[in-house]
Amino acid sequence: LWLKSSIGQGPLPPSWRFTITGPPMKFGINFFPAFRPADNTTAKYYDQCLRLAERADLLGFNSIKTVEHSFYDYGGHSPNPCVFLSAIAARTKRIRLITGAVIPAFHHPAHLGGDLAMLDNMSNGRLDAGFGRAFLPKEFEVFGVSMEESRSRFEEGIAIIRKLWTEESVTYKGKHWQLEDVHLMPRVVQKPTPPVWIAAISSEESFIYAAKNGFNIMIVPYAGKPGALEAFVKTYRRVWAESGHGAGKENVQVAQFCCMADSYPVARAGFEKIMNRYLETFADAVTSWQGKSSAQYVGYDKMVASILATKPDTIIANNAAFVGSPSQVIDQIHRLTESFGEIEASMQINFGGSNDDDAFRTLNMFADKVMPAFA
Repeated sequence: LWLKSSIGQGPLPPSWRFTITGPPMKFGINFFPAFRPADNTTAKYYDQCLRLAERADLLGFNSIKTVEHSFYDYGGHSPNPCVFLSAIAARTKRIRLITGAVIPAFHHPAHLGGDLAMLDNMSNGRLDAGFGRAFLPKEFEVFGVSMEESRSRFEEGIAIIRKLWTEESVTYKGKHWQLEDVHLMPRVVQKPTPPVWIAAISSEESFIYAAKNGFNIMIVPYAGKPGALEAFVKTYRRVWAESGHGAGKENVQVAQFCCMADSYPVARAGFEKIMNRYLETFADAVTSWQGKSSAQYVGYDKMVASILATKPDTIIANNAAFVGSPSQVIDQIHRLTESFGEIEASMQINFGGSNDDDAFRTLNMFADKVMPAFA
Protein backbone atom coordinates (compact mmCIF):
# COMPACT_ATOMS: atom_id res chain seq x y z
CA LEU A 1 0.00 0.00 0.00
CA TRP A 2 1.48 3.30 -1.09
CA LEU A 3 0.16 6.53 0.38
CA LYS A 4 0.61 9.82 -1.37
CA SER A 5 1.69 12.95 0.50
CA SER A 6 -0.47 16.02 0.03
CA ILE A 7 2.53 18.32 0.22
CA GLY A 8 4.32 17.37 -2.98
CA GLN A 9 7.36 15.52 -1.66
CA GLY A 10 6.72 12.17 -3.32
CA PRO A 11 5.23 8.89 -2.11
CA LEU A 12 5.32 7.82 1.48
CA PRO A 13 7.15 4.56 2.23
CA PRO A 14 5.22 1.27 2.22
CA SER A 15 3.31 0.22 5.29
CA TRP A 16 5.44 -2.03 7.49
CA ARG A 17 4.66 -5.22 9.40
CA PHE A 18 6.58 -6.14 12.51
CA THR A 19 6.54 -8.52 15.41
CA ILE A 20 6.57 -6.09 18.32
CA THR A 21 8.52 -7.32 21.35
CA GLY A 22 8.67 -3.96 23.14
CA PRO A 23 7.81 -0.32 22.62
CA PRO A 24 9.26 1.11 19.38
CA MET A 25 12.06 3.62 19.70
CA LYS A 26 10.89 7.20 19.20
CA PHE A 27 12.46 9.68 16.82
CA GLY A 28 11.90 13.41 16.51
CA ILE A 29 12.98 16.41 14.48
CA ASN A 30 14.82 19.33 16.08
CA PHE A 31 14.69 22.75 14.40
CA PHE A 32 17.67 24.82 15.56
CA PRO A 33 18.43 27.60 13.04
CA ALA A 34 22.10 28.42 12.58
CA PHE A 35 22.76 30.22 9.31
CA ARG A 36 23.87 33.49 7.73
CA PRO A 37 21.80 35.86 5.57
CA ALA A 38 23.94 34.70 2.65
CA ASP A 39 22.66 31.15 3.20
CA ASN A 40 18.95 31.75 3.50
CA THR A 41 16.24 34.18 4.56
CA THR A 42 14.37 33.63 7.80
CA ALA A 43 11.07 33.43 5.91
CA LYS A 44 12.39 30.72 3.58
CA TYR A 45 13.81 28.81 6.54
CA TYR A 46 10.40 28.86 8.26
CA ASP A 47 8.73 27.68 5.04
CA GLN A 48 11.13 24.74 4.74
CA CYS A 49 10.61 23.81 8.40
CA LEU A 50 6.83 23.81 8.01
CA ARG A 51 7.03 21.51 5.00
CA LEU A 52 9.46 19.20 6.79
CA ALA A 53 7.14 19.14 9.81
CA GLU A 54 4.15 18.18 7.68
CA ARG A 55 6.15 15.38 6.12
CA ALA A 56 7.50 14.17 9.48
CA ASP A 57 3.95 14.01 10.82
CA LEU A 58 2.93 11.75 7.93
CA LEU A 59 6.05 9.59 8.22
CA GLY A 60 5.49 8.69 11.86
CA PHE A 61 8.08 10.79 13.67
CA ASN A 62 7.15 11.36 17.31
CA SER A 63 8.01 15.00 17.92
CA ILE A 64 9.00 18.40 16.58
CA LYS A 65 11.18 20.59 18.81
CA THR A 66 12.51 24.12 18.52
CA VAL A 67 14.73 26.37 20.58
CA GLU A 68 14.47 29.84 22.17
CA HIS A 69 17.42 32.11 21.40
CA SER A 70 17.82 35.77 20.48
CA PHE A 71 20.24 38.27 18.89
CA TYR A 72 22.58 35.90 17.04
CA ASP A 73 22.58 33.85 13.83
CA TYR A 74 23.01 30.97 16.28
CA GLY A 75 19.37 30.21 17.12
CA GLY A 76 18.20 33.82 16.92
CA HIS A 77 15.72 33.10 14.13
CA SER A 78 13.65 31.32 16.80
CA PRO A 79 12.99 33.81 19.64
CA ASN A 80 9.51 32.43 20.36
CA PRO A 81 8.98 28.65 20.13
CA CYS A 82 5.26 28.97 20.87
CA VAL A 83 4.64 31.03 17.71
CA PHE A 84 6.66 28.63 15.57
CA LEU A 85 5.01 25.50 17.00
CA SER A 86 1.52 27.01 16.65
CA ALA A 87 2.12 27.24 12.91
CA ILE A 88 3.21 23.60 12.90
CA ALA A 89 0.18 22.62 15.01
CA ALA A 90 -2.11 24.00 12.30
CA ARG A 91 -0.41 21.86 9.65
CA THR A 92 -0.09 18.55 11.49
CA LYS A 93 -2.41 16.01 13.13
CA ARG A 94 -0.54 13.76 15.57
CA ILE A 95 3.10 14.76 16.11
CA ARG A 96 4.10 16.06 19.57
CA LEU A 97 5.25 19.70 19.82
CA ILE A 98 8.16 20.36 22.19
CA THR A 99 9.45 23.72 23.34
CA GLY A 100 13.13 22.91 23.46
CA ALA A 101 13.39 25.04 25.43
CA VAL A 102 11.58 28.18 26.61
CA ILE A 103 13.40 30.27 29.22
CA PRO A 104 11.42 31.06 32.42
CA ALA A 105 14.04 33.59 33.56
CA PHE A 106 13.20 35.88 30.61
CA HIS A 107 9.39 35.81 30.96
CA HIS A 108 6.74 36.49 33.55
CA PRO A 109 5.42 33.02 34.48
CA ALA A 110 1.78 34.08 34.05
CA HIS A 111 2.55 35.23 30.51
CA LEU A 112 4.66 32.20 29.58
CA GLY A 113 2.18 29.83 31.23
CA GLY A 114 -0.62 31.36 29.16
CA ASP A 115 1.38 31.11 25.92
CA LEU A 116 2.07 27.42 26.56
CA ALA A 117 -1.56 26.75 27.50
CA MET A 118 -2.65 28.41 24.27
CA LEU A 119 -0.29 26.16 22.28
CA ASP A 120 -1.67 23.11 24.10
CA ASN A 121 -5.14 24.14 22.92
CA MET A 122 -4.02 25.04 19.39
CA SER A 123 -2.57 21.53 19.07
CA ASN A 124 -5.45 19.80 20.88
CA GLY A 125 -3.22 18.51 23.65
CA ARG A 126 0.03 17.81 21.80
CA LEU A 127 2.31 20.15 23.79
CA ASP A 128 5.40 18.94 25.63
CA ALA A 129 6.67 21.90 27.68
CA GLY A 130 10.46 22.02 27.71
CA PHE A 131 12.25 24.56 29.93
CA GLY A 132 15.87 25.71 30.00
CA ARG A 133 18.09 28.11 31.95
CA ALA A 134 19.79 29.83 28.96
CA PHE A 135 23.56 30.28 28.91
CA LEU A 136 24.44 33.24 26.67
CA PRO A 137 25.43 36.32 28.70
CA LYS A 138 24.16 38.72 26.02
CA GLU A 139 20.62 37.41 26.40
CA PHE A 140 20.69 37.97 30.16
CA GLU A 141 22.12 41.45 29.61
CA VAL A 142 19.46 42.53 27.12
CA PHE A 143 16.57 41.17 29.17
CA GLY A 144 17.91 42.73 32.35
CA VAL A 145 18.30 39.47 34.28
CA SER A 146 21.31 38.58 36.42
CA MET A 147 22.97 35.30 35.54
CA GLU A 148 23.33 34.73 39.29
CA GLU A 149 19.53 34.44 39.46
CA SER A 150 19.40 31.94 36.61
CA ARG A 151 18.58 28.80 38.59
CA SER A 152 16.27 30.43 41.15
CA ARG A 153 14.22 32.13 38.40
CA PHE A 154 14.18 28.89 36.41
CA GLU A 155 12.87 26.73 39.26
CA GLU A 156 10.46 29.35 40.63
CA GLY A 157 9.09 30.09 37.17
CA ILE A 158 8.34 26.42 36.47
CA ALA A 159 6.71 25.98 39.89
CA ILE A 160 4.41 28.96 39.29
CA ILE A 161 3.48 27.85 35.77
CA ARG A 162 2.50 24.39 37.00
CA LYS A 163 0.38 25.93 39.77
CA LEU A 164 -1.33 28.18 37.22
CA TRP A 165 -2.09 25.13 35.06
CA THR A 166 -3.55 23.05 37.88
CA GLU A 167 -5.16 25.47 40.34
CA GLU A 168 -8.25 27.60 39.76
CA SER A 169 -6.83 30.54 41.67
CA VAL A 170 -3.16 31.14 42.42
CA THR A 171 -1.71 33.40 45.09
CA TYR A 172 2.05 33.19 45.25
CA LYS A 173 4.72 35.25 46.97
CA GLY A 174 8.21 34.21 45.92
CA LYS A 175 11.68 35.66 45.49
CA HIS A 176 11.12 36.91 41.96
CA TRP A 177 7.38 37.00 41.32
CA GLN A 178 4.20 37.66 43.30
CA LEU A 179 0.67 36.75 42.23
CA GLU A 180 -2.64 37.53 43.89
CA ASP A 181 -5.77 35.52 43.05
CA VAL A 182 -4.81 34.74 39.42
CA HIS A 183 -6.94 32.45 37.25
CA LEU A 184 -4.93 31.52 34.16
CA MET A 185 -6.67 31.52 30.80
CA PRO A 186 -6.86 29.45 28.71
CA ARG A 187 -6.76 26.21 30.70
CA VAL A 188 -4.47 23.43 29.45
CA VAL A 189 -6.00 20.52 27.55
CA GLN A 190 -3.76 17.86 29.12
CA LYS A 191 -4.52 17.03 32.73
CA PRO A 192 -3.07 17.69 35.16
CA THR A 193 -0.40 19.34 32.99
CA PRO A 194 1.44 18.82 29.71
CA PRO A 195 4.60 16.71 30.08
CA VAL A 196 7.50 18.78 31.40
CA TRP A 197 11.06 18.52 30.06
CA ILE A 198 14.27 20.02 31.42
CA ALA A 199 17.23 20.93 29.21
CA ALA A 200 20.42 19.73 30.94
CA ILE A 201 24.04 19.52 29.81
CA SER A 202 26.83 19.99 32.30
CA SER A 203 25.20 20.59 35.69
CA GLU A 204 24.43 17.49 37.73
CA GLU A 205 22.11 19.69 39.78
CA SER A 206 19.80 20.05 36.78
CA PHE A 207 19.57 16.28 36.31
CA ILE A 208 18.78 15.73 39.99
CA TYR A 209 16.20 18.55 40.02
CA ALA A 210 14.44 17.02 37.01
CA ALA A 211 14.46 13.51 38.47
CA LYS A 212 13.12 14.53 41.88
CA ASN A 213 10.24 16.44 40.28
CA GLY A 214 9.33 13.74 37.75
CA PHE A 215 10.40 15.80 34.74
CA ASN A 216 11.84 14.37 31.52
CA ILE A 217 15.26 15.53 30.33
CA MET A 218 16.70 16.80 27.04
CA ILE A 219 20.46 16.42 26.53
CA VAL A 220 22.99 17.49 23.88
CA PRO A 221 25.91 15.05 23.61
CA TYR A 222 28.13 17.23 21.41
CA ALA A 223 28.10 19.97 24.08
CA GLY A 224 28.74 17.67 27.03
CA LYS A 225 31.98 16.21 28.27
CA PRO A 226 32.35 12.61 27.03
CA GLY A 227 31.71 10.23 29.88
CA ALA A 228 30.30 12.87 32.23
CA LEU A 229 26.96 13.12 30.43
CA GLU A 230 26.47 9.35 30.53
CA ALA A 231 27.11 9.46 34.28
CA PHE A 232 24.61 12.29 34.74
CA VAL A 233 21.93 10.31 32.88
CA LYS A 234 22.56 7.30 35.10
CA THR A 235 22.21 9.55 38.16
CA TYR A 236 18.99 10.96 36.72
CA ARG A 237 17.48 7.49 36.24
CA ARG A 238 18.54 6.40 39.73
CA VAL A 239 17.17 9.51 41.48
CA TRP A 240 13.96 9.27 39.41
CA ALA A 241 13.32 5.75 40.72
CA GLU A 242 14.34 6.65 44.27
CA SER A 243 11.90 9.57 44.19
CA GLY A 244 8.98 7.20 43.59
CA HIS A 245 8.15 8.08 40.00
CA GLY A 246 8.45 4.47 38.78
CA ALA A 247 11.61 3.04 37.29
CA GLY A 248 11.57 3.06 33.50
CA LYS A 249 8.89 5.73 33.17
CA GLU A 250 11.40 8.53 32.70
CA ASN A 251 12.09 9.93 29.23
CA VAL A 252 15.49 11.01 27.91
CA GLN A 253 15.68 12.88 24.63
CA VAL A 254 19.04 13.18 22.89
CA ALA A 255 19.68 15.95 20.34
CA GLN A 256 21.70 14.68 17.38
CA PHE A 257 22.83 16.14 14.09
CA CYS A 258 21.79 14.02 11.12
CA CYS A 259 22.72 13.88 7.45
CA MET A 260 22.02 10.80 5.33
CA ALA A 261 22.70 9.62 1.78
CA ASP A 262 23.16 6.34 -0.05
CA SER A 263 26.93 6.63 0.43
CA TYR A 264 29.03 7.89 3.32
CA PRO A 265 31.09 10.39 1.25
CA VAL A 266 27.96 12.21 0.06
CA ALA A 267 26.47 12.31 3.56
CA ARG A 268 29.82 13.37 5.06
CA ALA A 269 30.22 16.25 2.60
CA GLY A 270 26.70 17.51 3.30
CA PHE A 271 27.21 17.28 7.04
CA GLU A 272 30.54 19.10 6.97
CA LYS A 273 29.08 22.04 5.04
CA ILE A 274 26.22 22.72 7.43
CA MET A 275 28.13 21.71 10.56
CA ASN A 276 30.92 24.18 9.90
CA ARG A 277 28.36 26.96 9.58
CA TYR A 278 26.70 25.86 12.82
CA LEU A 279 30.00 25.96 14.71
CA GLU A 280 30.83 29.34 13.16
CA THR A 281 27.58 30.93 14.35
CA PHE A 282 28.02 29.35 17.77
CA ALA A 283 31.46 30.94 18.02
CA ASP A 284 29.90 34.36 17.39
CA ALA A 285 27.30 33.83 20.11
CA VAL A 286 29.71 32.75 22.84
CA THR A 287 31.95 35.77 22.41
CA SER A 288 29.66 37.34 25.02
CA TRP A 289 31.36 35.02 27.55
CA GLN A 290 34.66 36.85 27.13
CA GLY A 291 35.70 38.37 30.44
CA LYS A 292 32.67 36.93 32.24
CA SER A 293 32.14 34.19 34.80
CA SER A 294 29.22 33.08 36.94
CA ALA A 295 28.87 30.85 39.97
CA GLN A 296 25.68 29.55 38.35
CA TYR A 297 27.63 28.33 35.31
CA VAL A 298 30.73 26.72 36.77
CA GLY A 299 32.85 25.14 34.07
CA TYR A 300 31.01 26.81 31.20
CA ASP A 301 34.19 28.60 30.12
CA LYS A 302 35.80 25.20 29.58
CA MET A 303 32.69 23.82 27.87
CA VAL A 304 32.58 26.80 25.49
CA ALA A 305 36.29 26.47 24.74
CA SER A 306 35.82 22.78 24.03
CA ILE A 307 32.95 23.44 21.63
CA LEU A 308 34.93 26.17 19.85
CA ALA A 309 37.71 23.65 19.27
CA THR A 310 35.28 21.07 17.92
CA LYS A 311 35.40 20.00 14.27
CA PRO A 312 32.87 17.95 12.26
CA ASP A 313 35.19 14.93 12.51
CA THR A 314 35.19 15.21 16.31
CA ILE A 315 31.41 15.27 16.47
CA ILE A 316 31.17 12.13 14.33
CA ALA A 317 33.89 10.38 16.34
CA ASN A 318 32.07 11.16 19.60
CA ASN A 319 28.83 9.68 18.19
CA ALA A 320 27.08 13.06 18.47
CA ALA A 321 25.78 12.87 14.90
CA PHE A 322 24.13 10.35 12.61
CA VAL A 323 26.04 10.57 9.34
CA GLY A 324 26.17 8.09 6.49
CA SER A 325 24.11 5.42 4.79
CA PRO A 326 21.09 3.77 6.45
CA SER A 327 23.12 0.81 7.73
CA GLN A 328 25.76 3.12 9.18
CA VAL A 329 23.16 5.28 10.90
CA ILE A 330 21.49 2.19 12.39
CA ASP A 331 24.85 1.20 13.90
CA GLN A 332 25.36 4.73 15.24
CA ILE A 333 21.94 4.68 16.94
CA HIS A 334 22.74 1.36 18.59
CA ARG A 335 25.96 2.82 19.96
CA LEU A 336 24.05 5.83 21.29
CA THR A 337 21.58 3.62 23.15
CA GLU A 338 24.47 1.62 24.60
CA SER A 339 25.70 4.90 26.13
CA PHE A 340 22.41 6.35 27.37
CA GLY A 341 19.88 3.53 27.52
CA GLU A 342 16.36 3.95 26.18
CA ILE A 343 16.07 7.35 24.48
CA GLU A 344 14.26 9.40 21.89
CA ALA A 345 16.66 10.78 19.28
CA SER A 346 15.73 14.33 18.23
CA MET A 347 17.52 15.06 14.98
CA GLN A 348 18.65 18.32 13.46
CA ILE A 349 18.41 17.75 9.72
CA ASN A 350 18.26 21.34 8.42
CA PHE A 351 20.42 23.98 10.07
CA GLY A 352 19.03 26.75 7.85
CA GLY A 353 21.62 26.47 5.11
CA SER A 354 20.33 23.06 4.01
CA ASN A 355 18.63 22.88 0.64
CA ASP A 356 15.35 21.04 0.15
CA ASP A 357 16.92 18.08 -1.62
CA ASP A 358 19.35 17.35 1.22
CA ALA A 359 16.88 17.93 4.06
CA PHE A 360 14.04 15.86 2.57
CA ARG A 361 16.44 13.12 1.46
CA THR A 362 17.57 12.68 5.06
CA LEU A 363 14.02 12.82 6.43
CA ASN A 364 12.59 10.33 3.92
CA MET A 365 15.56 7.96 4.04
CA PHE A 366 15.54 7.90 7.84
CA ALA A 367 11.83 7.03 7.93
CA ASP A 368 12.05 4.45 5.14
CA LYS A 369 15.34 2.72 5.95
CA VAL A 370 16.18 3.39 9.62
CA MET A 371 13.01 3.64 11.69
CA PRO A 372 11.78 0.14 10.74
CA ALA A 373 14.92 -1.32 12.34
CA PHE A 374 13.81 0.07 15.71
CA ALA A 375 10.13 -0.85 15.59
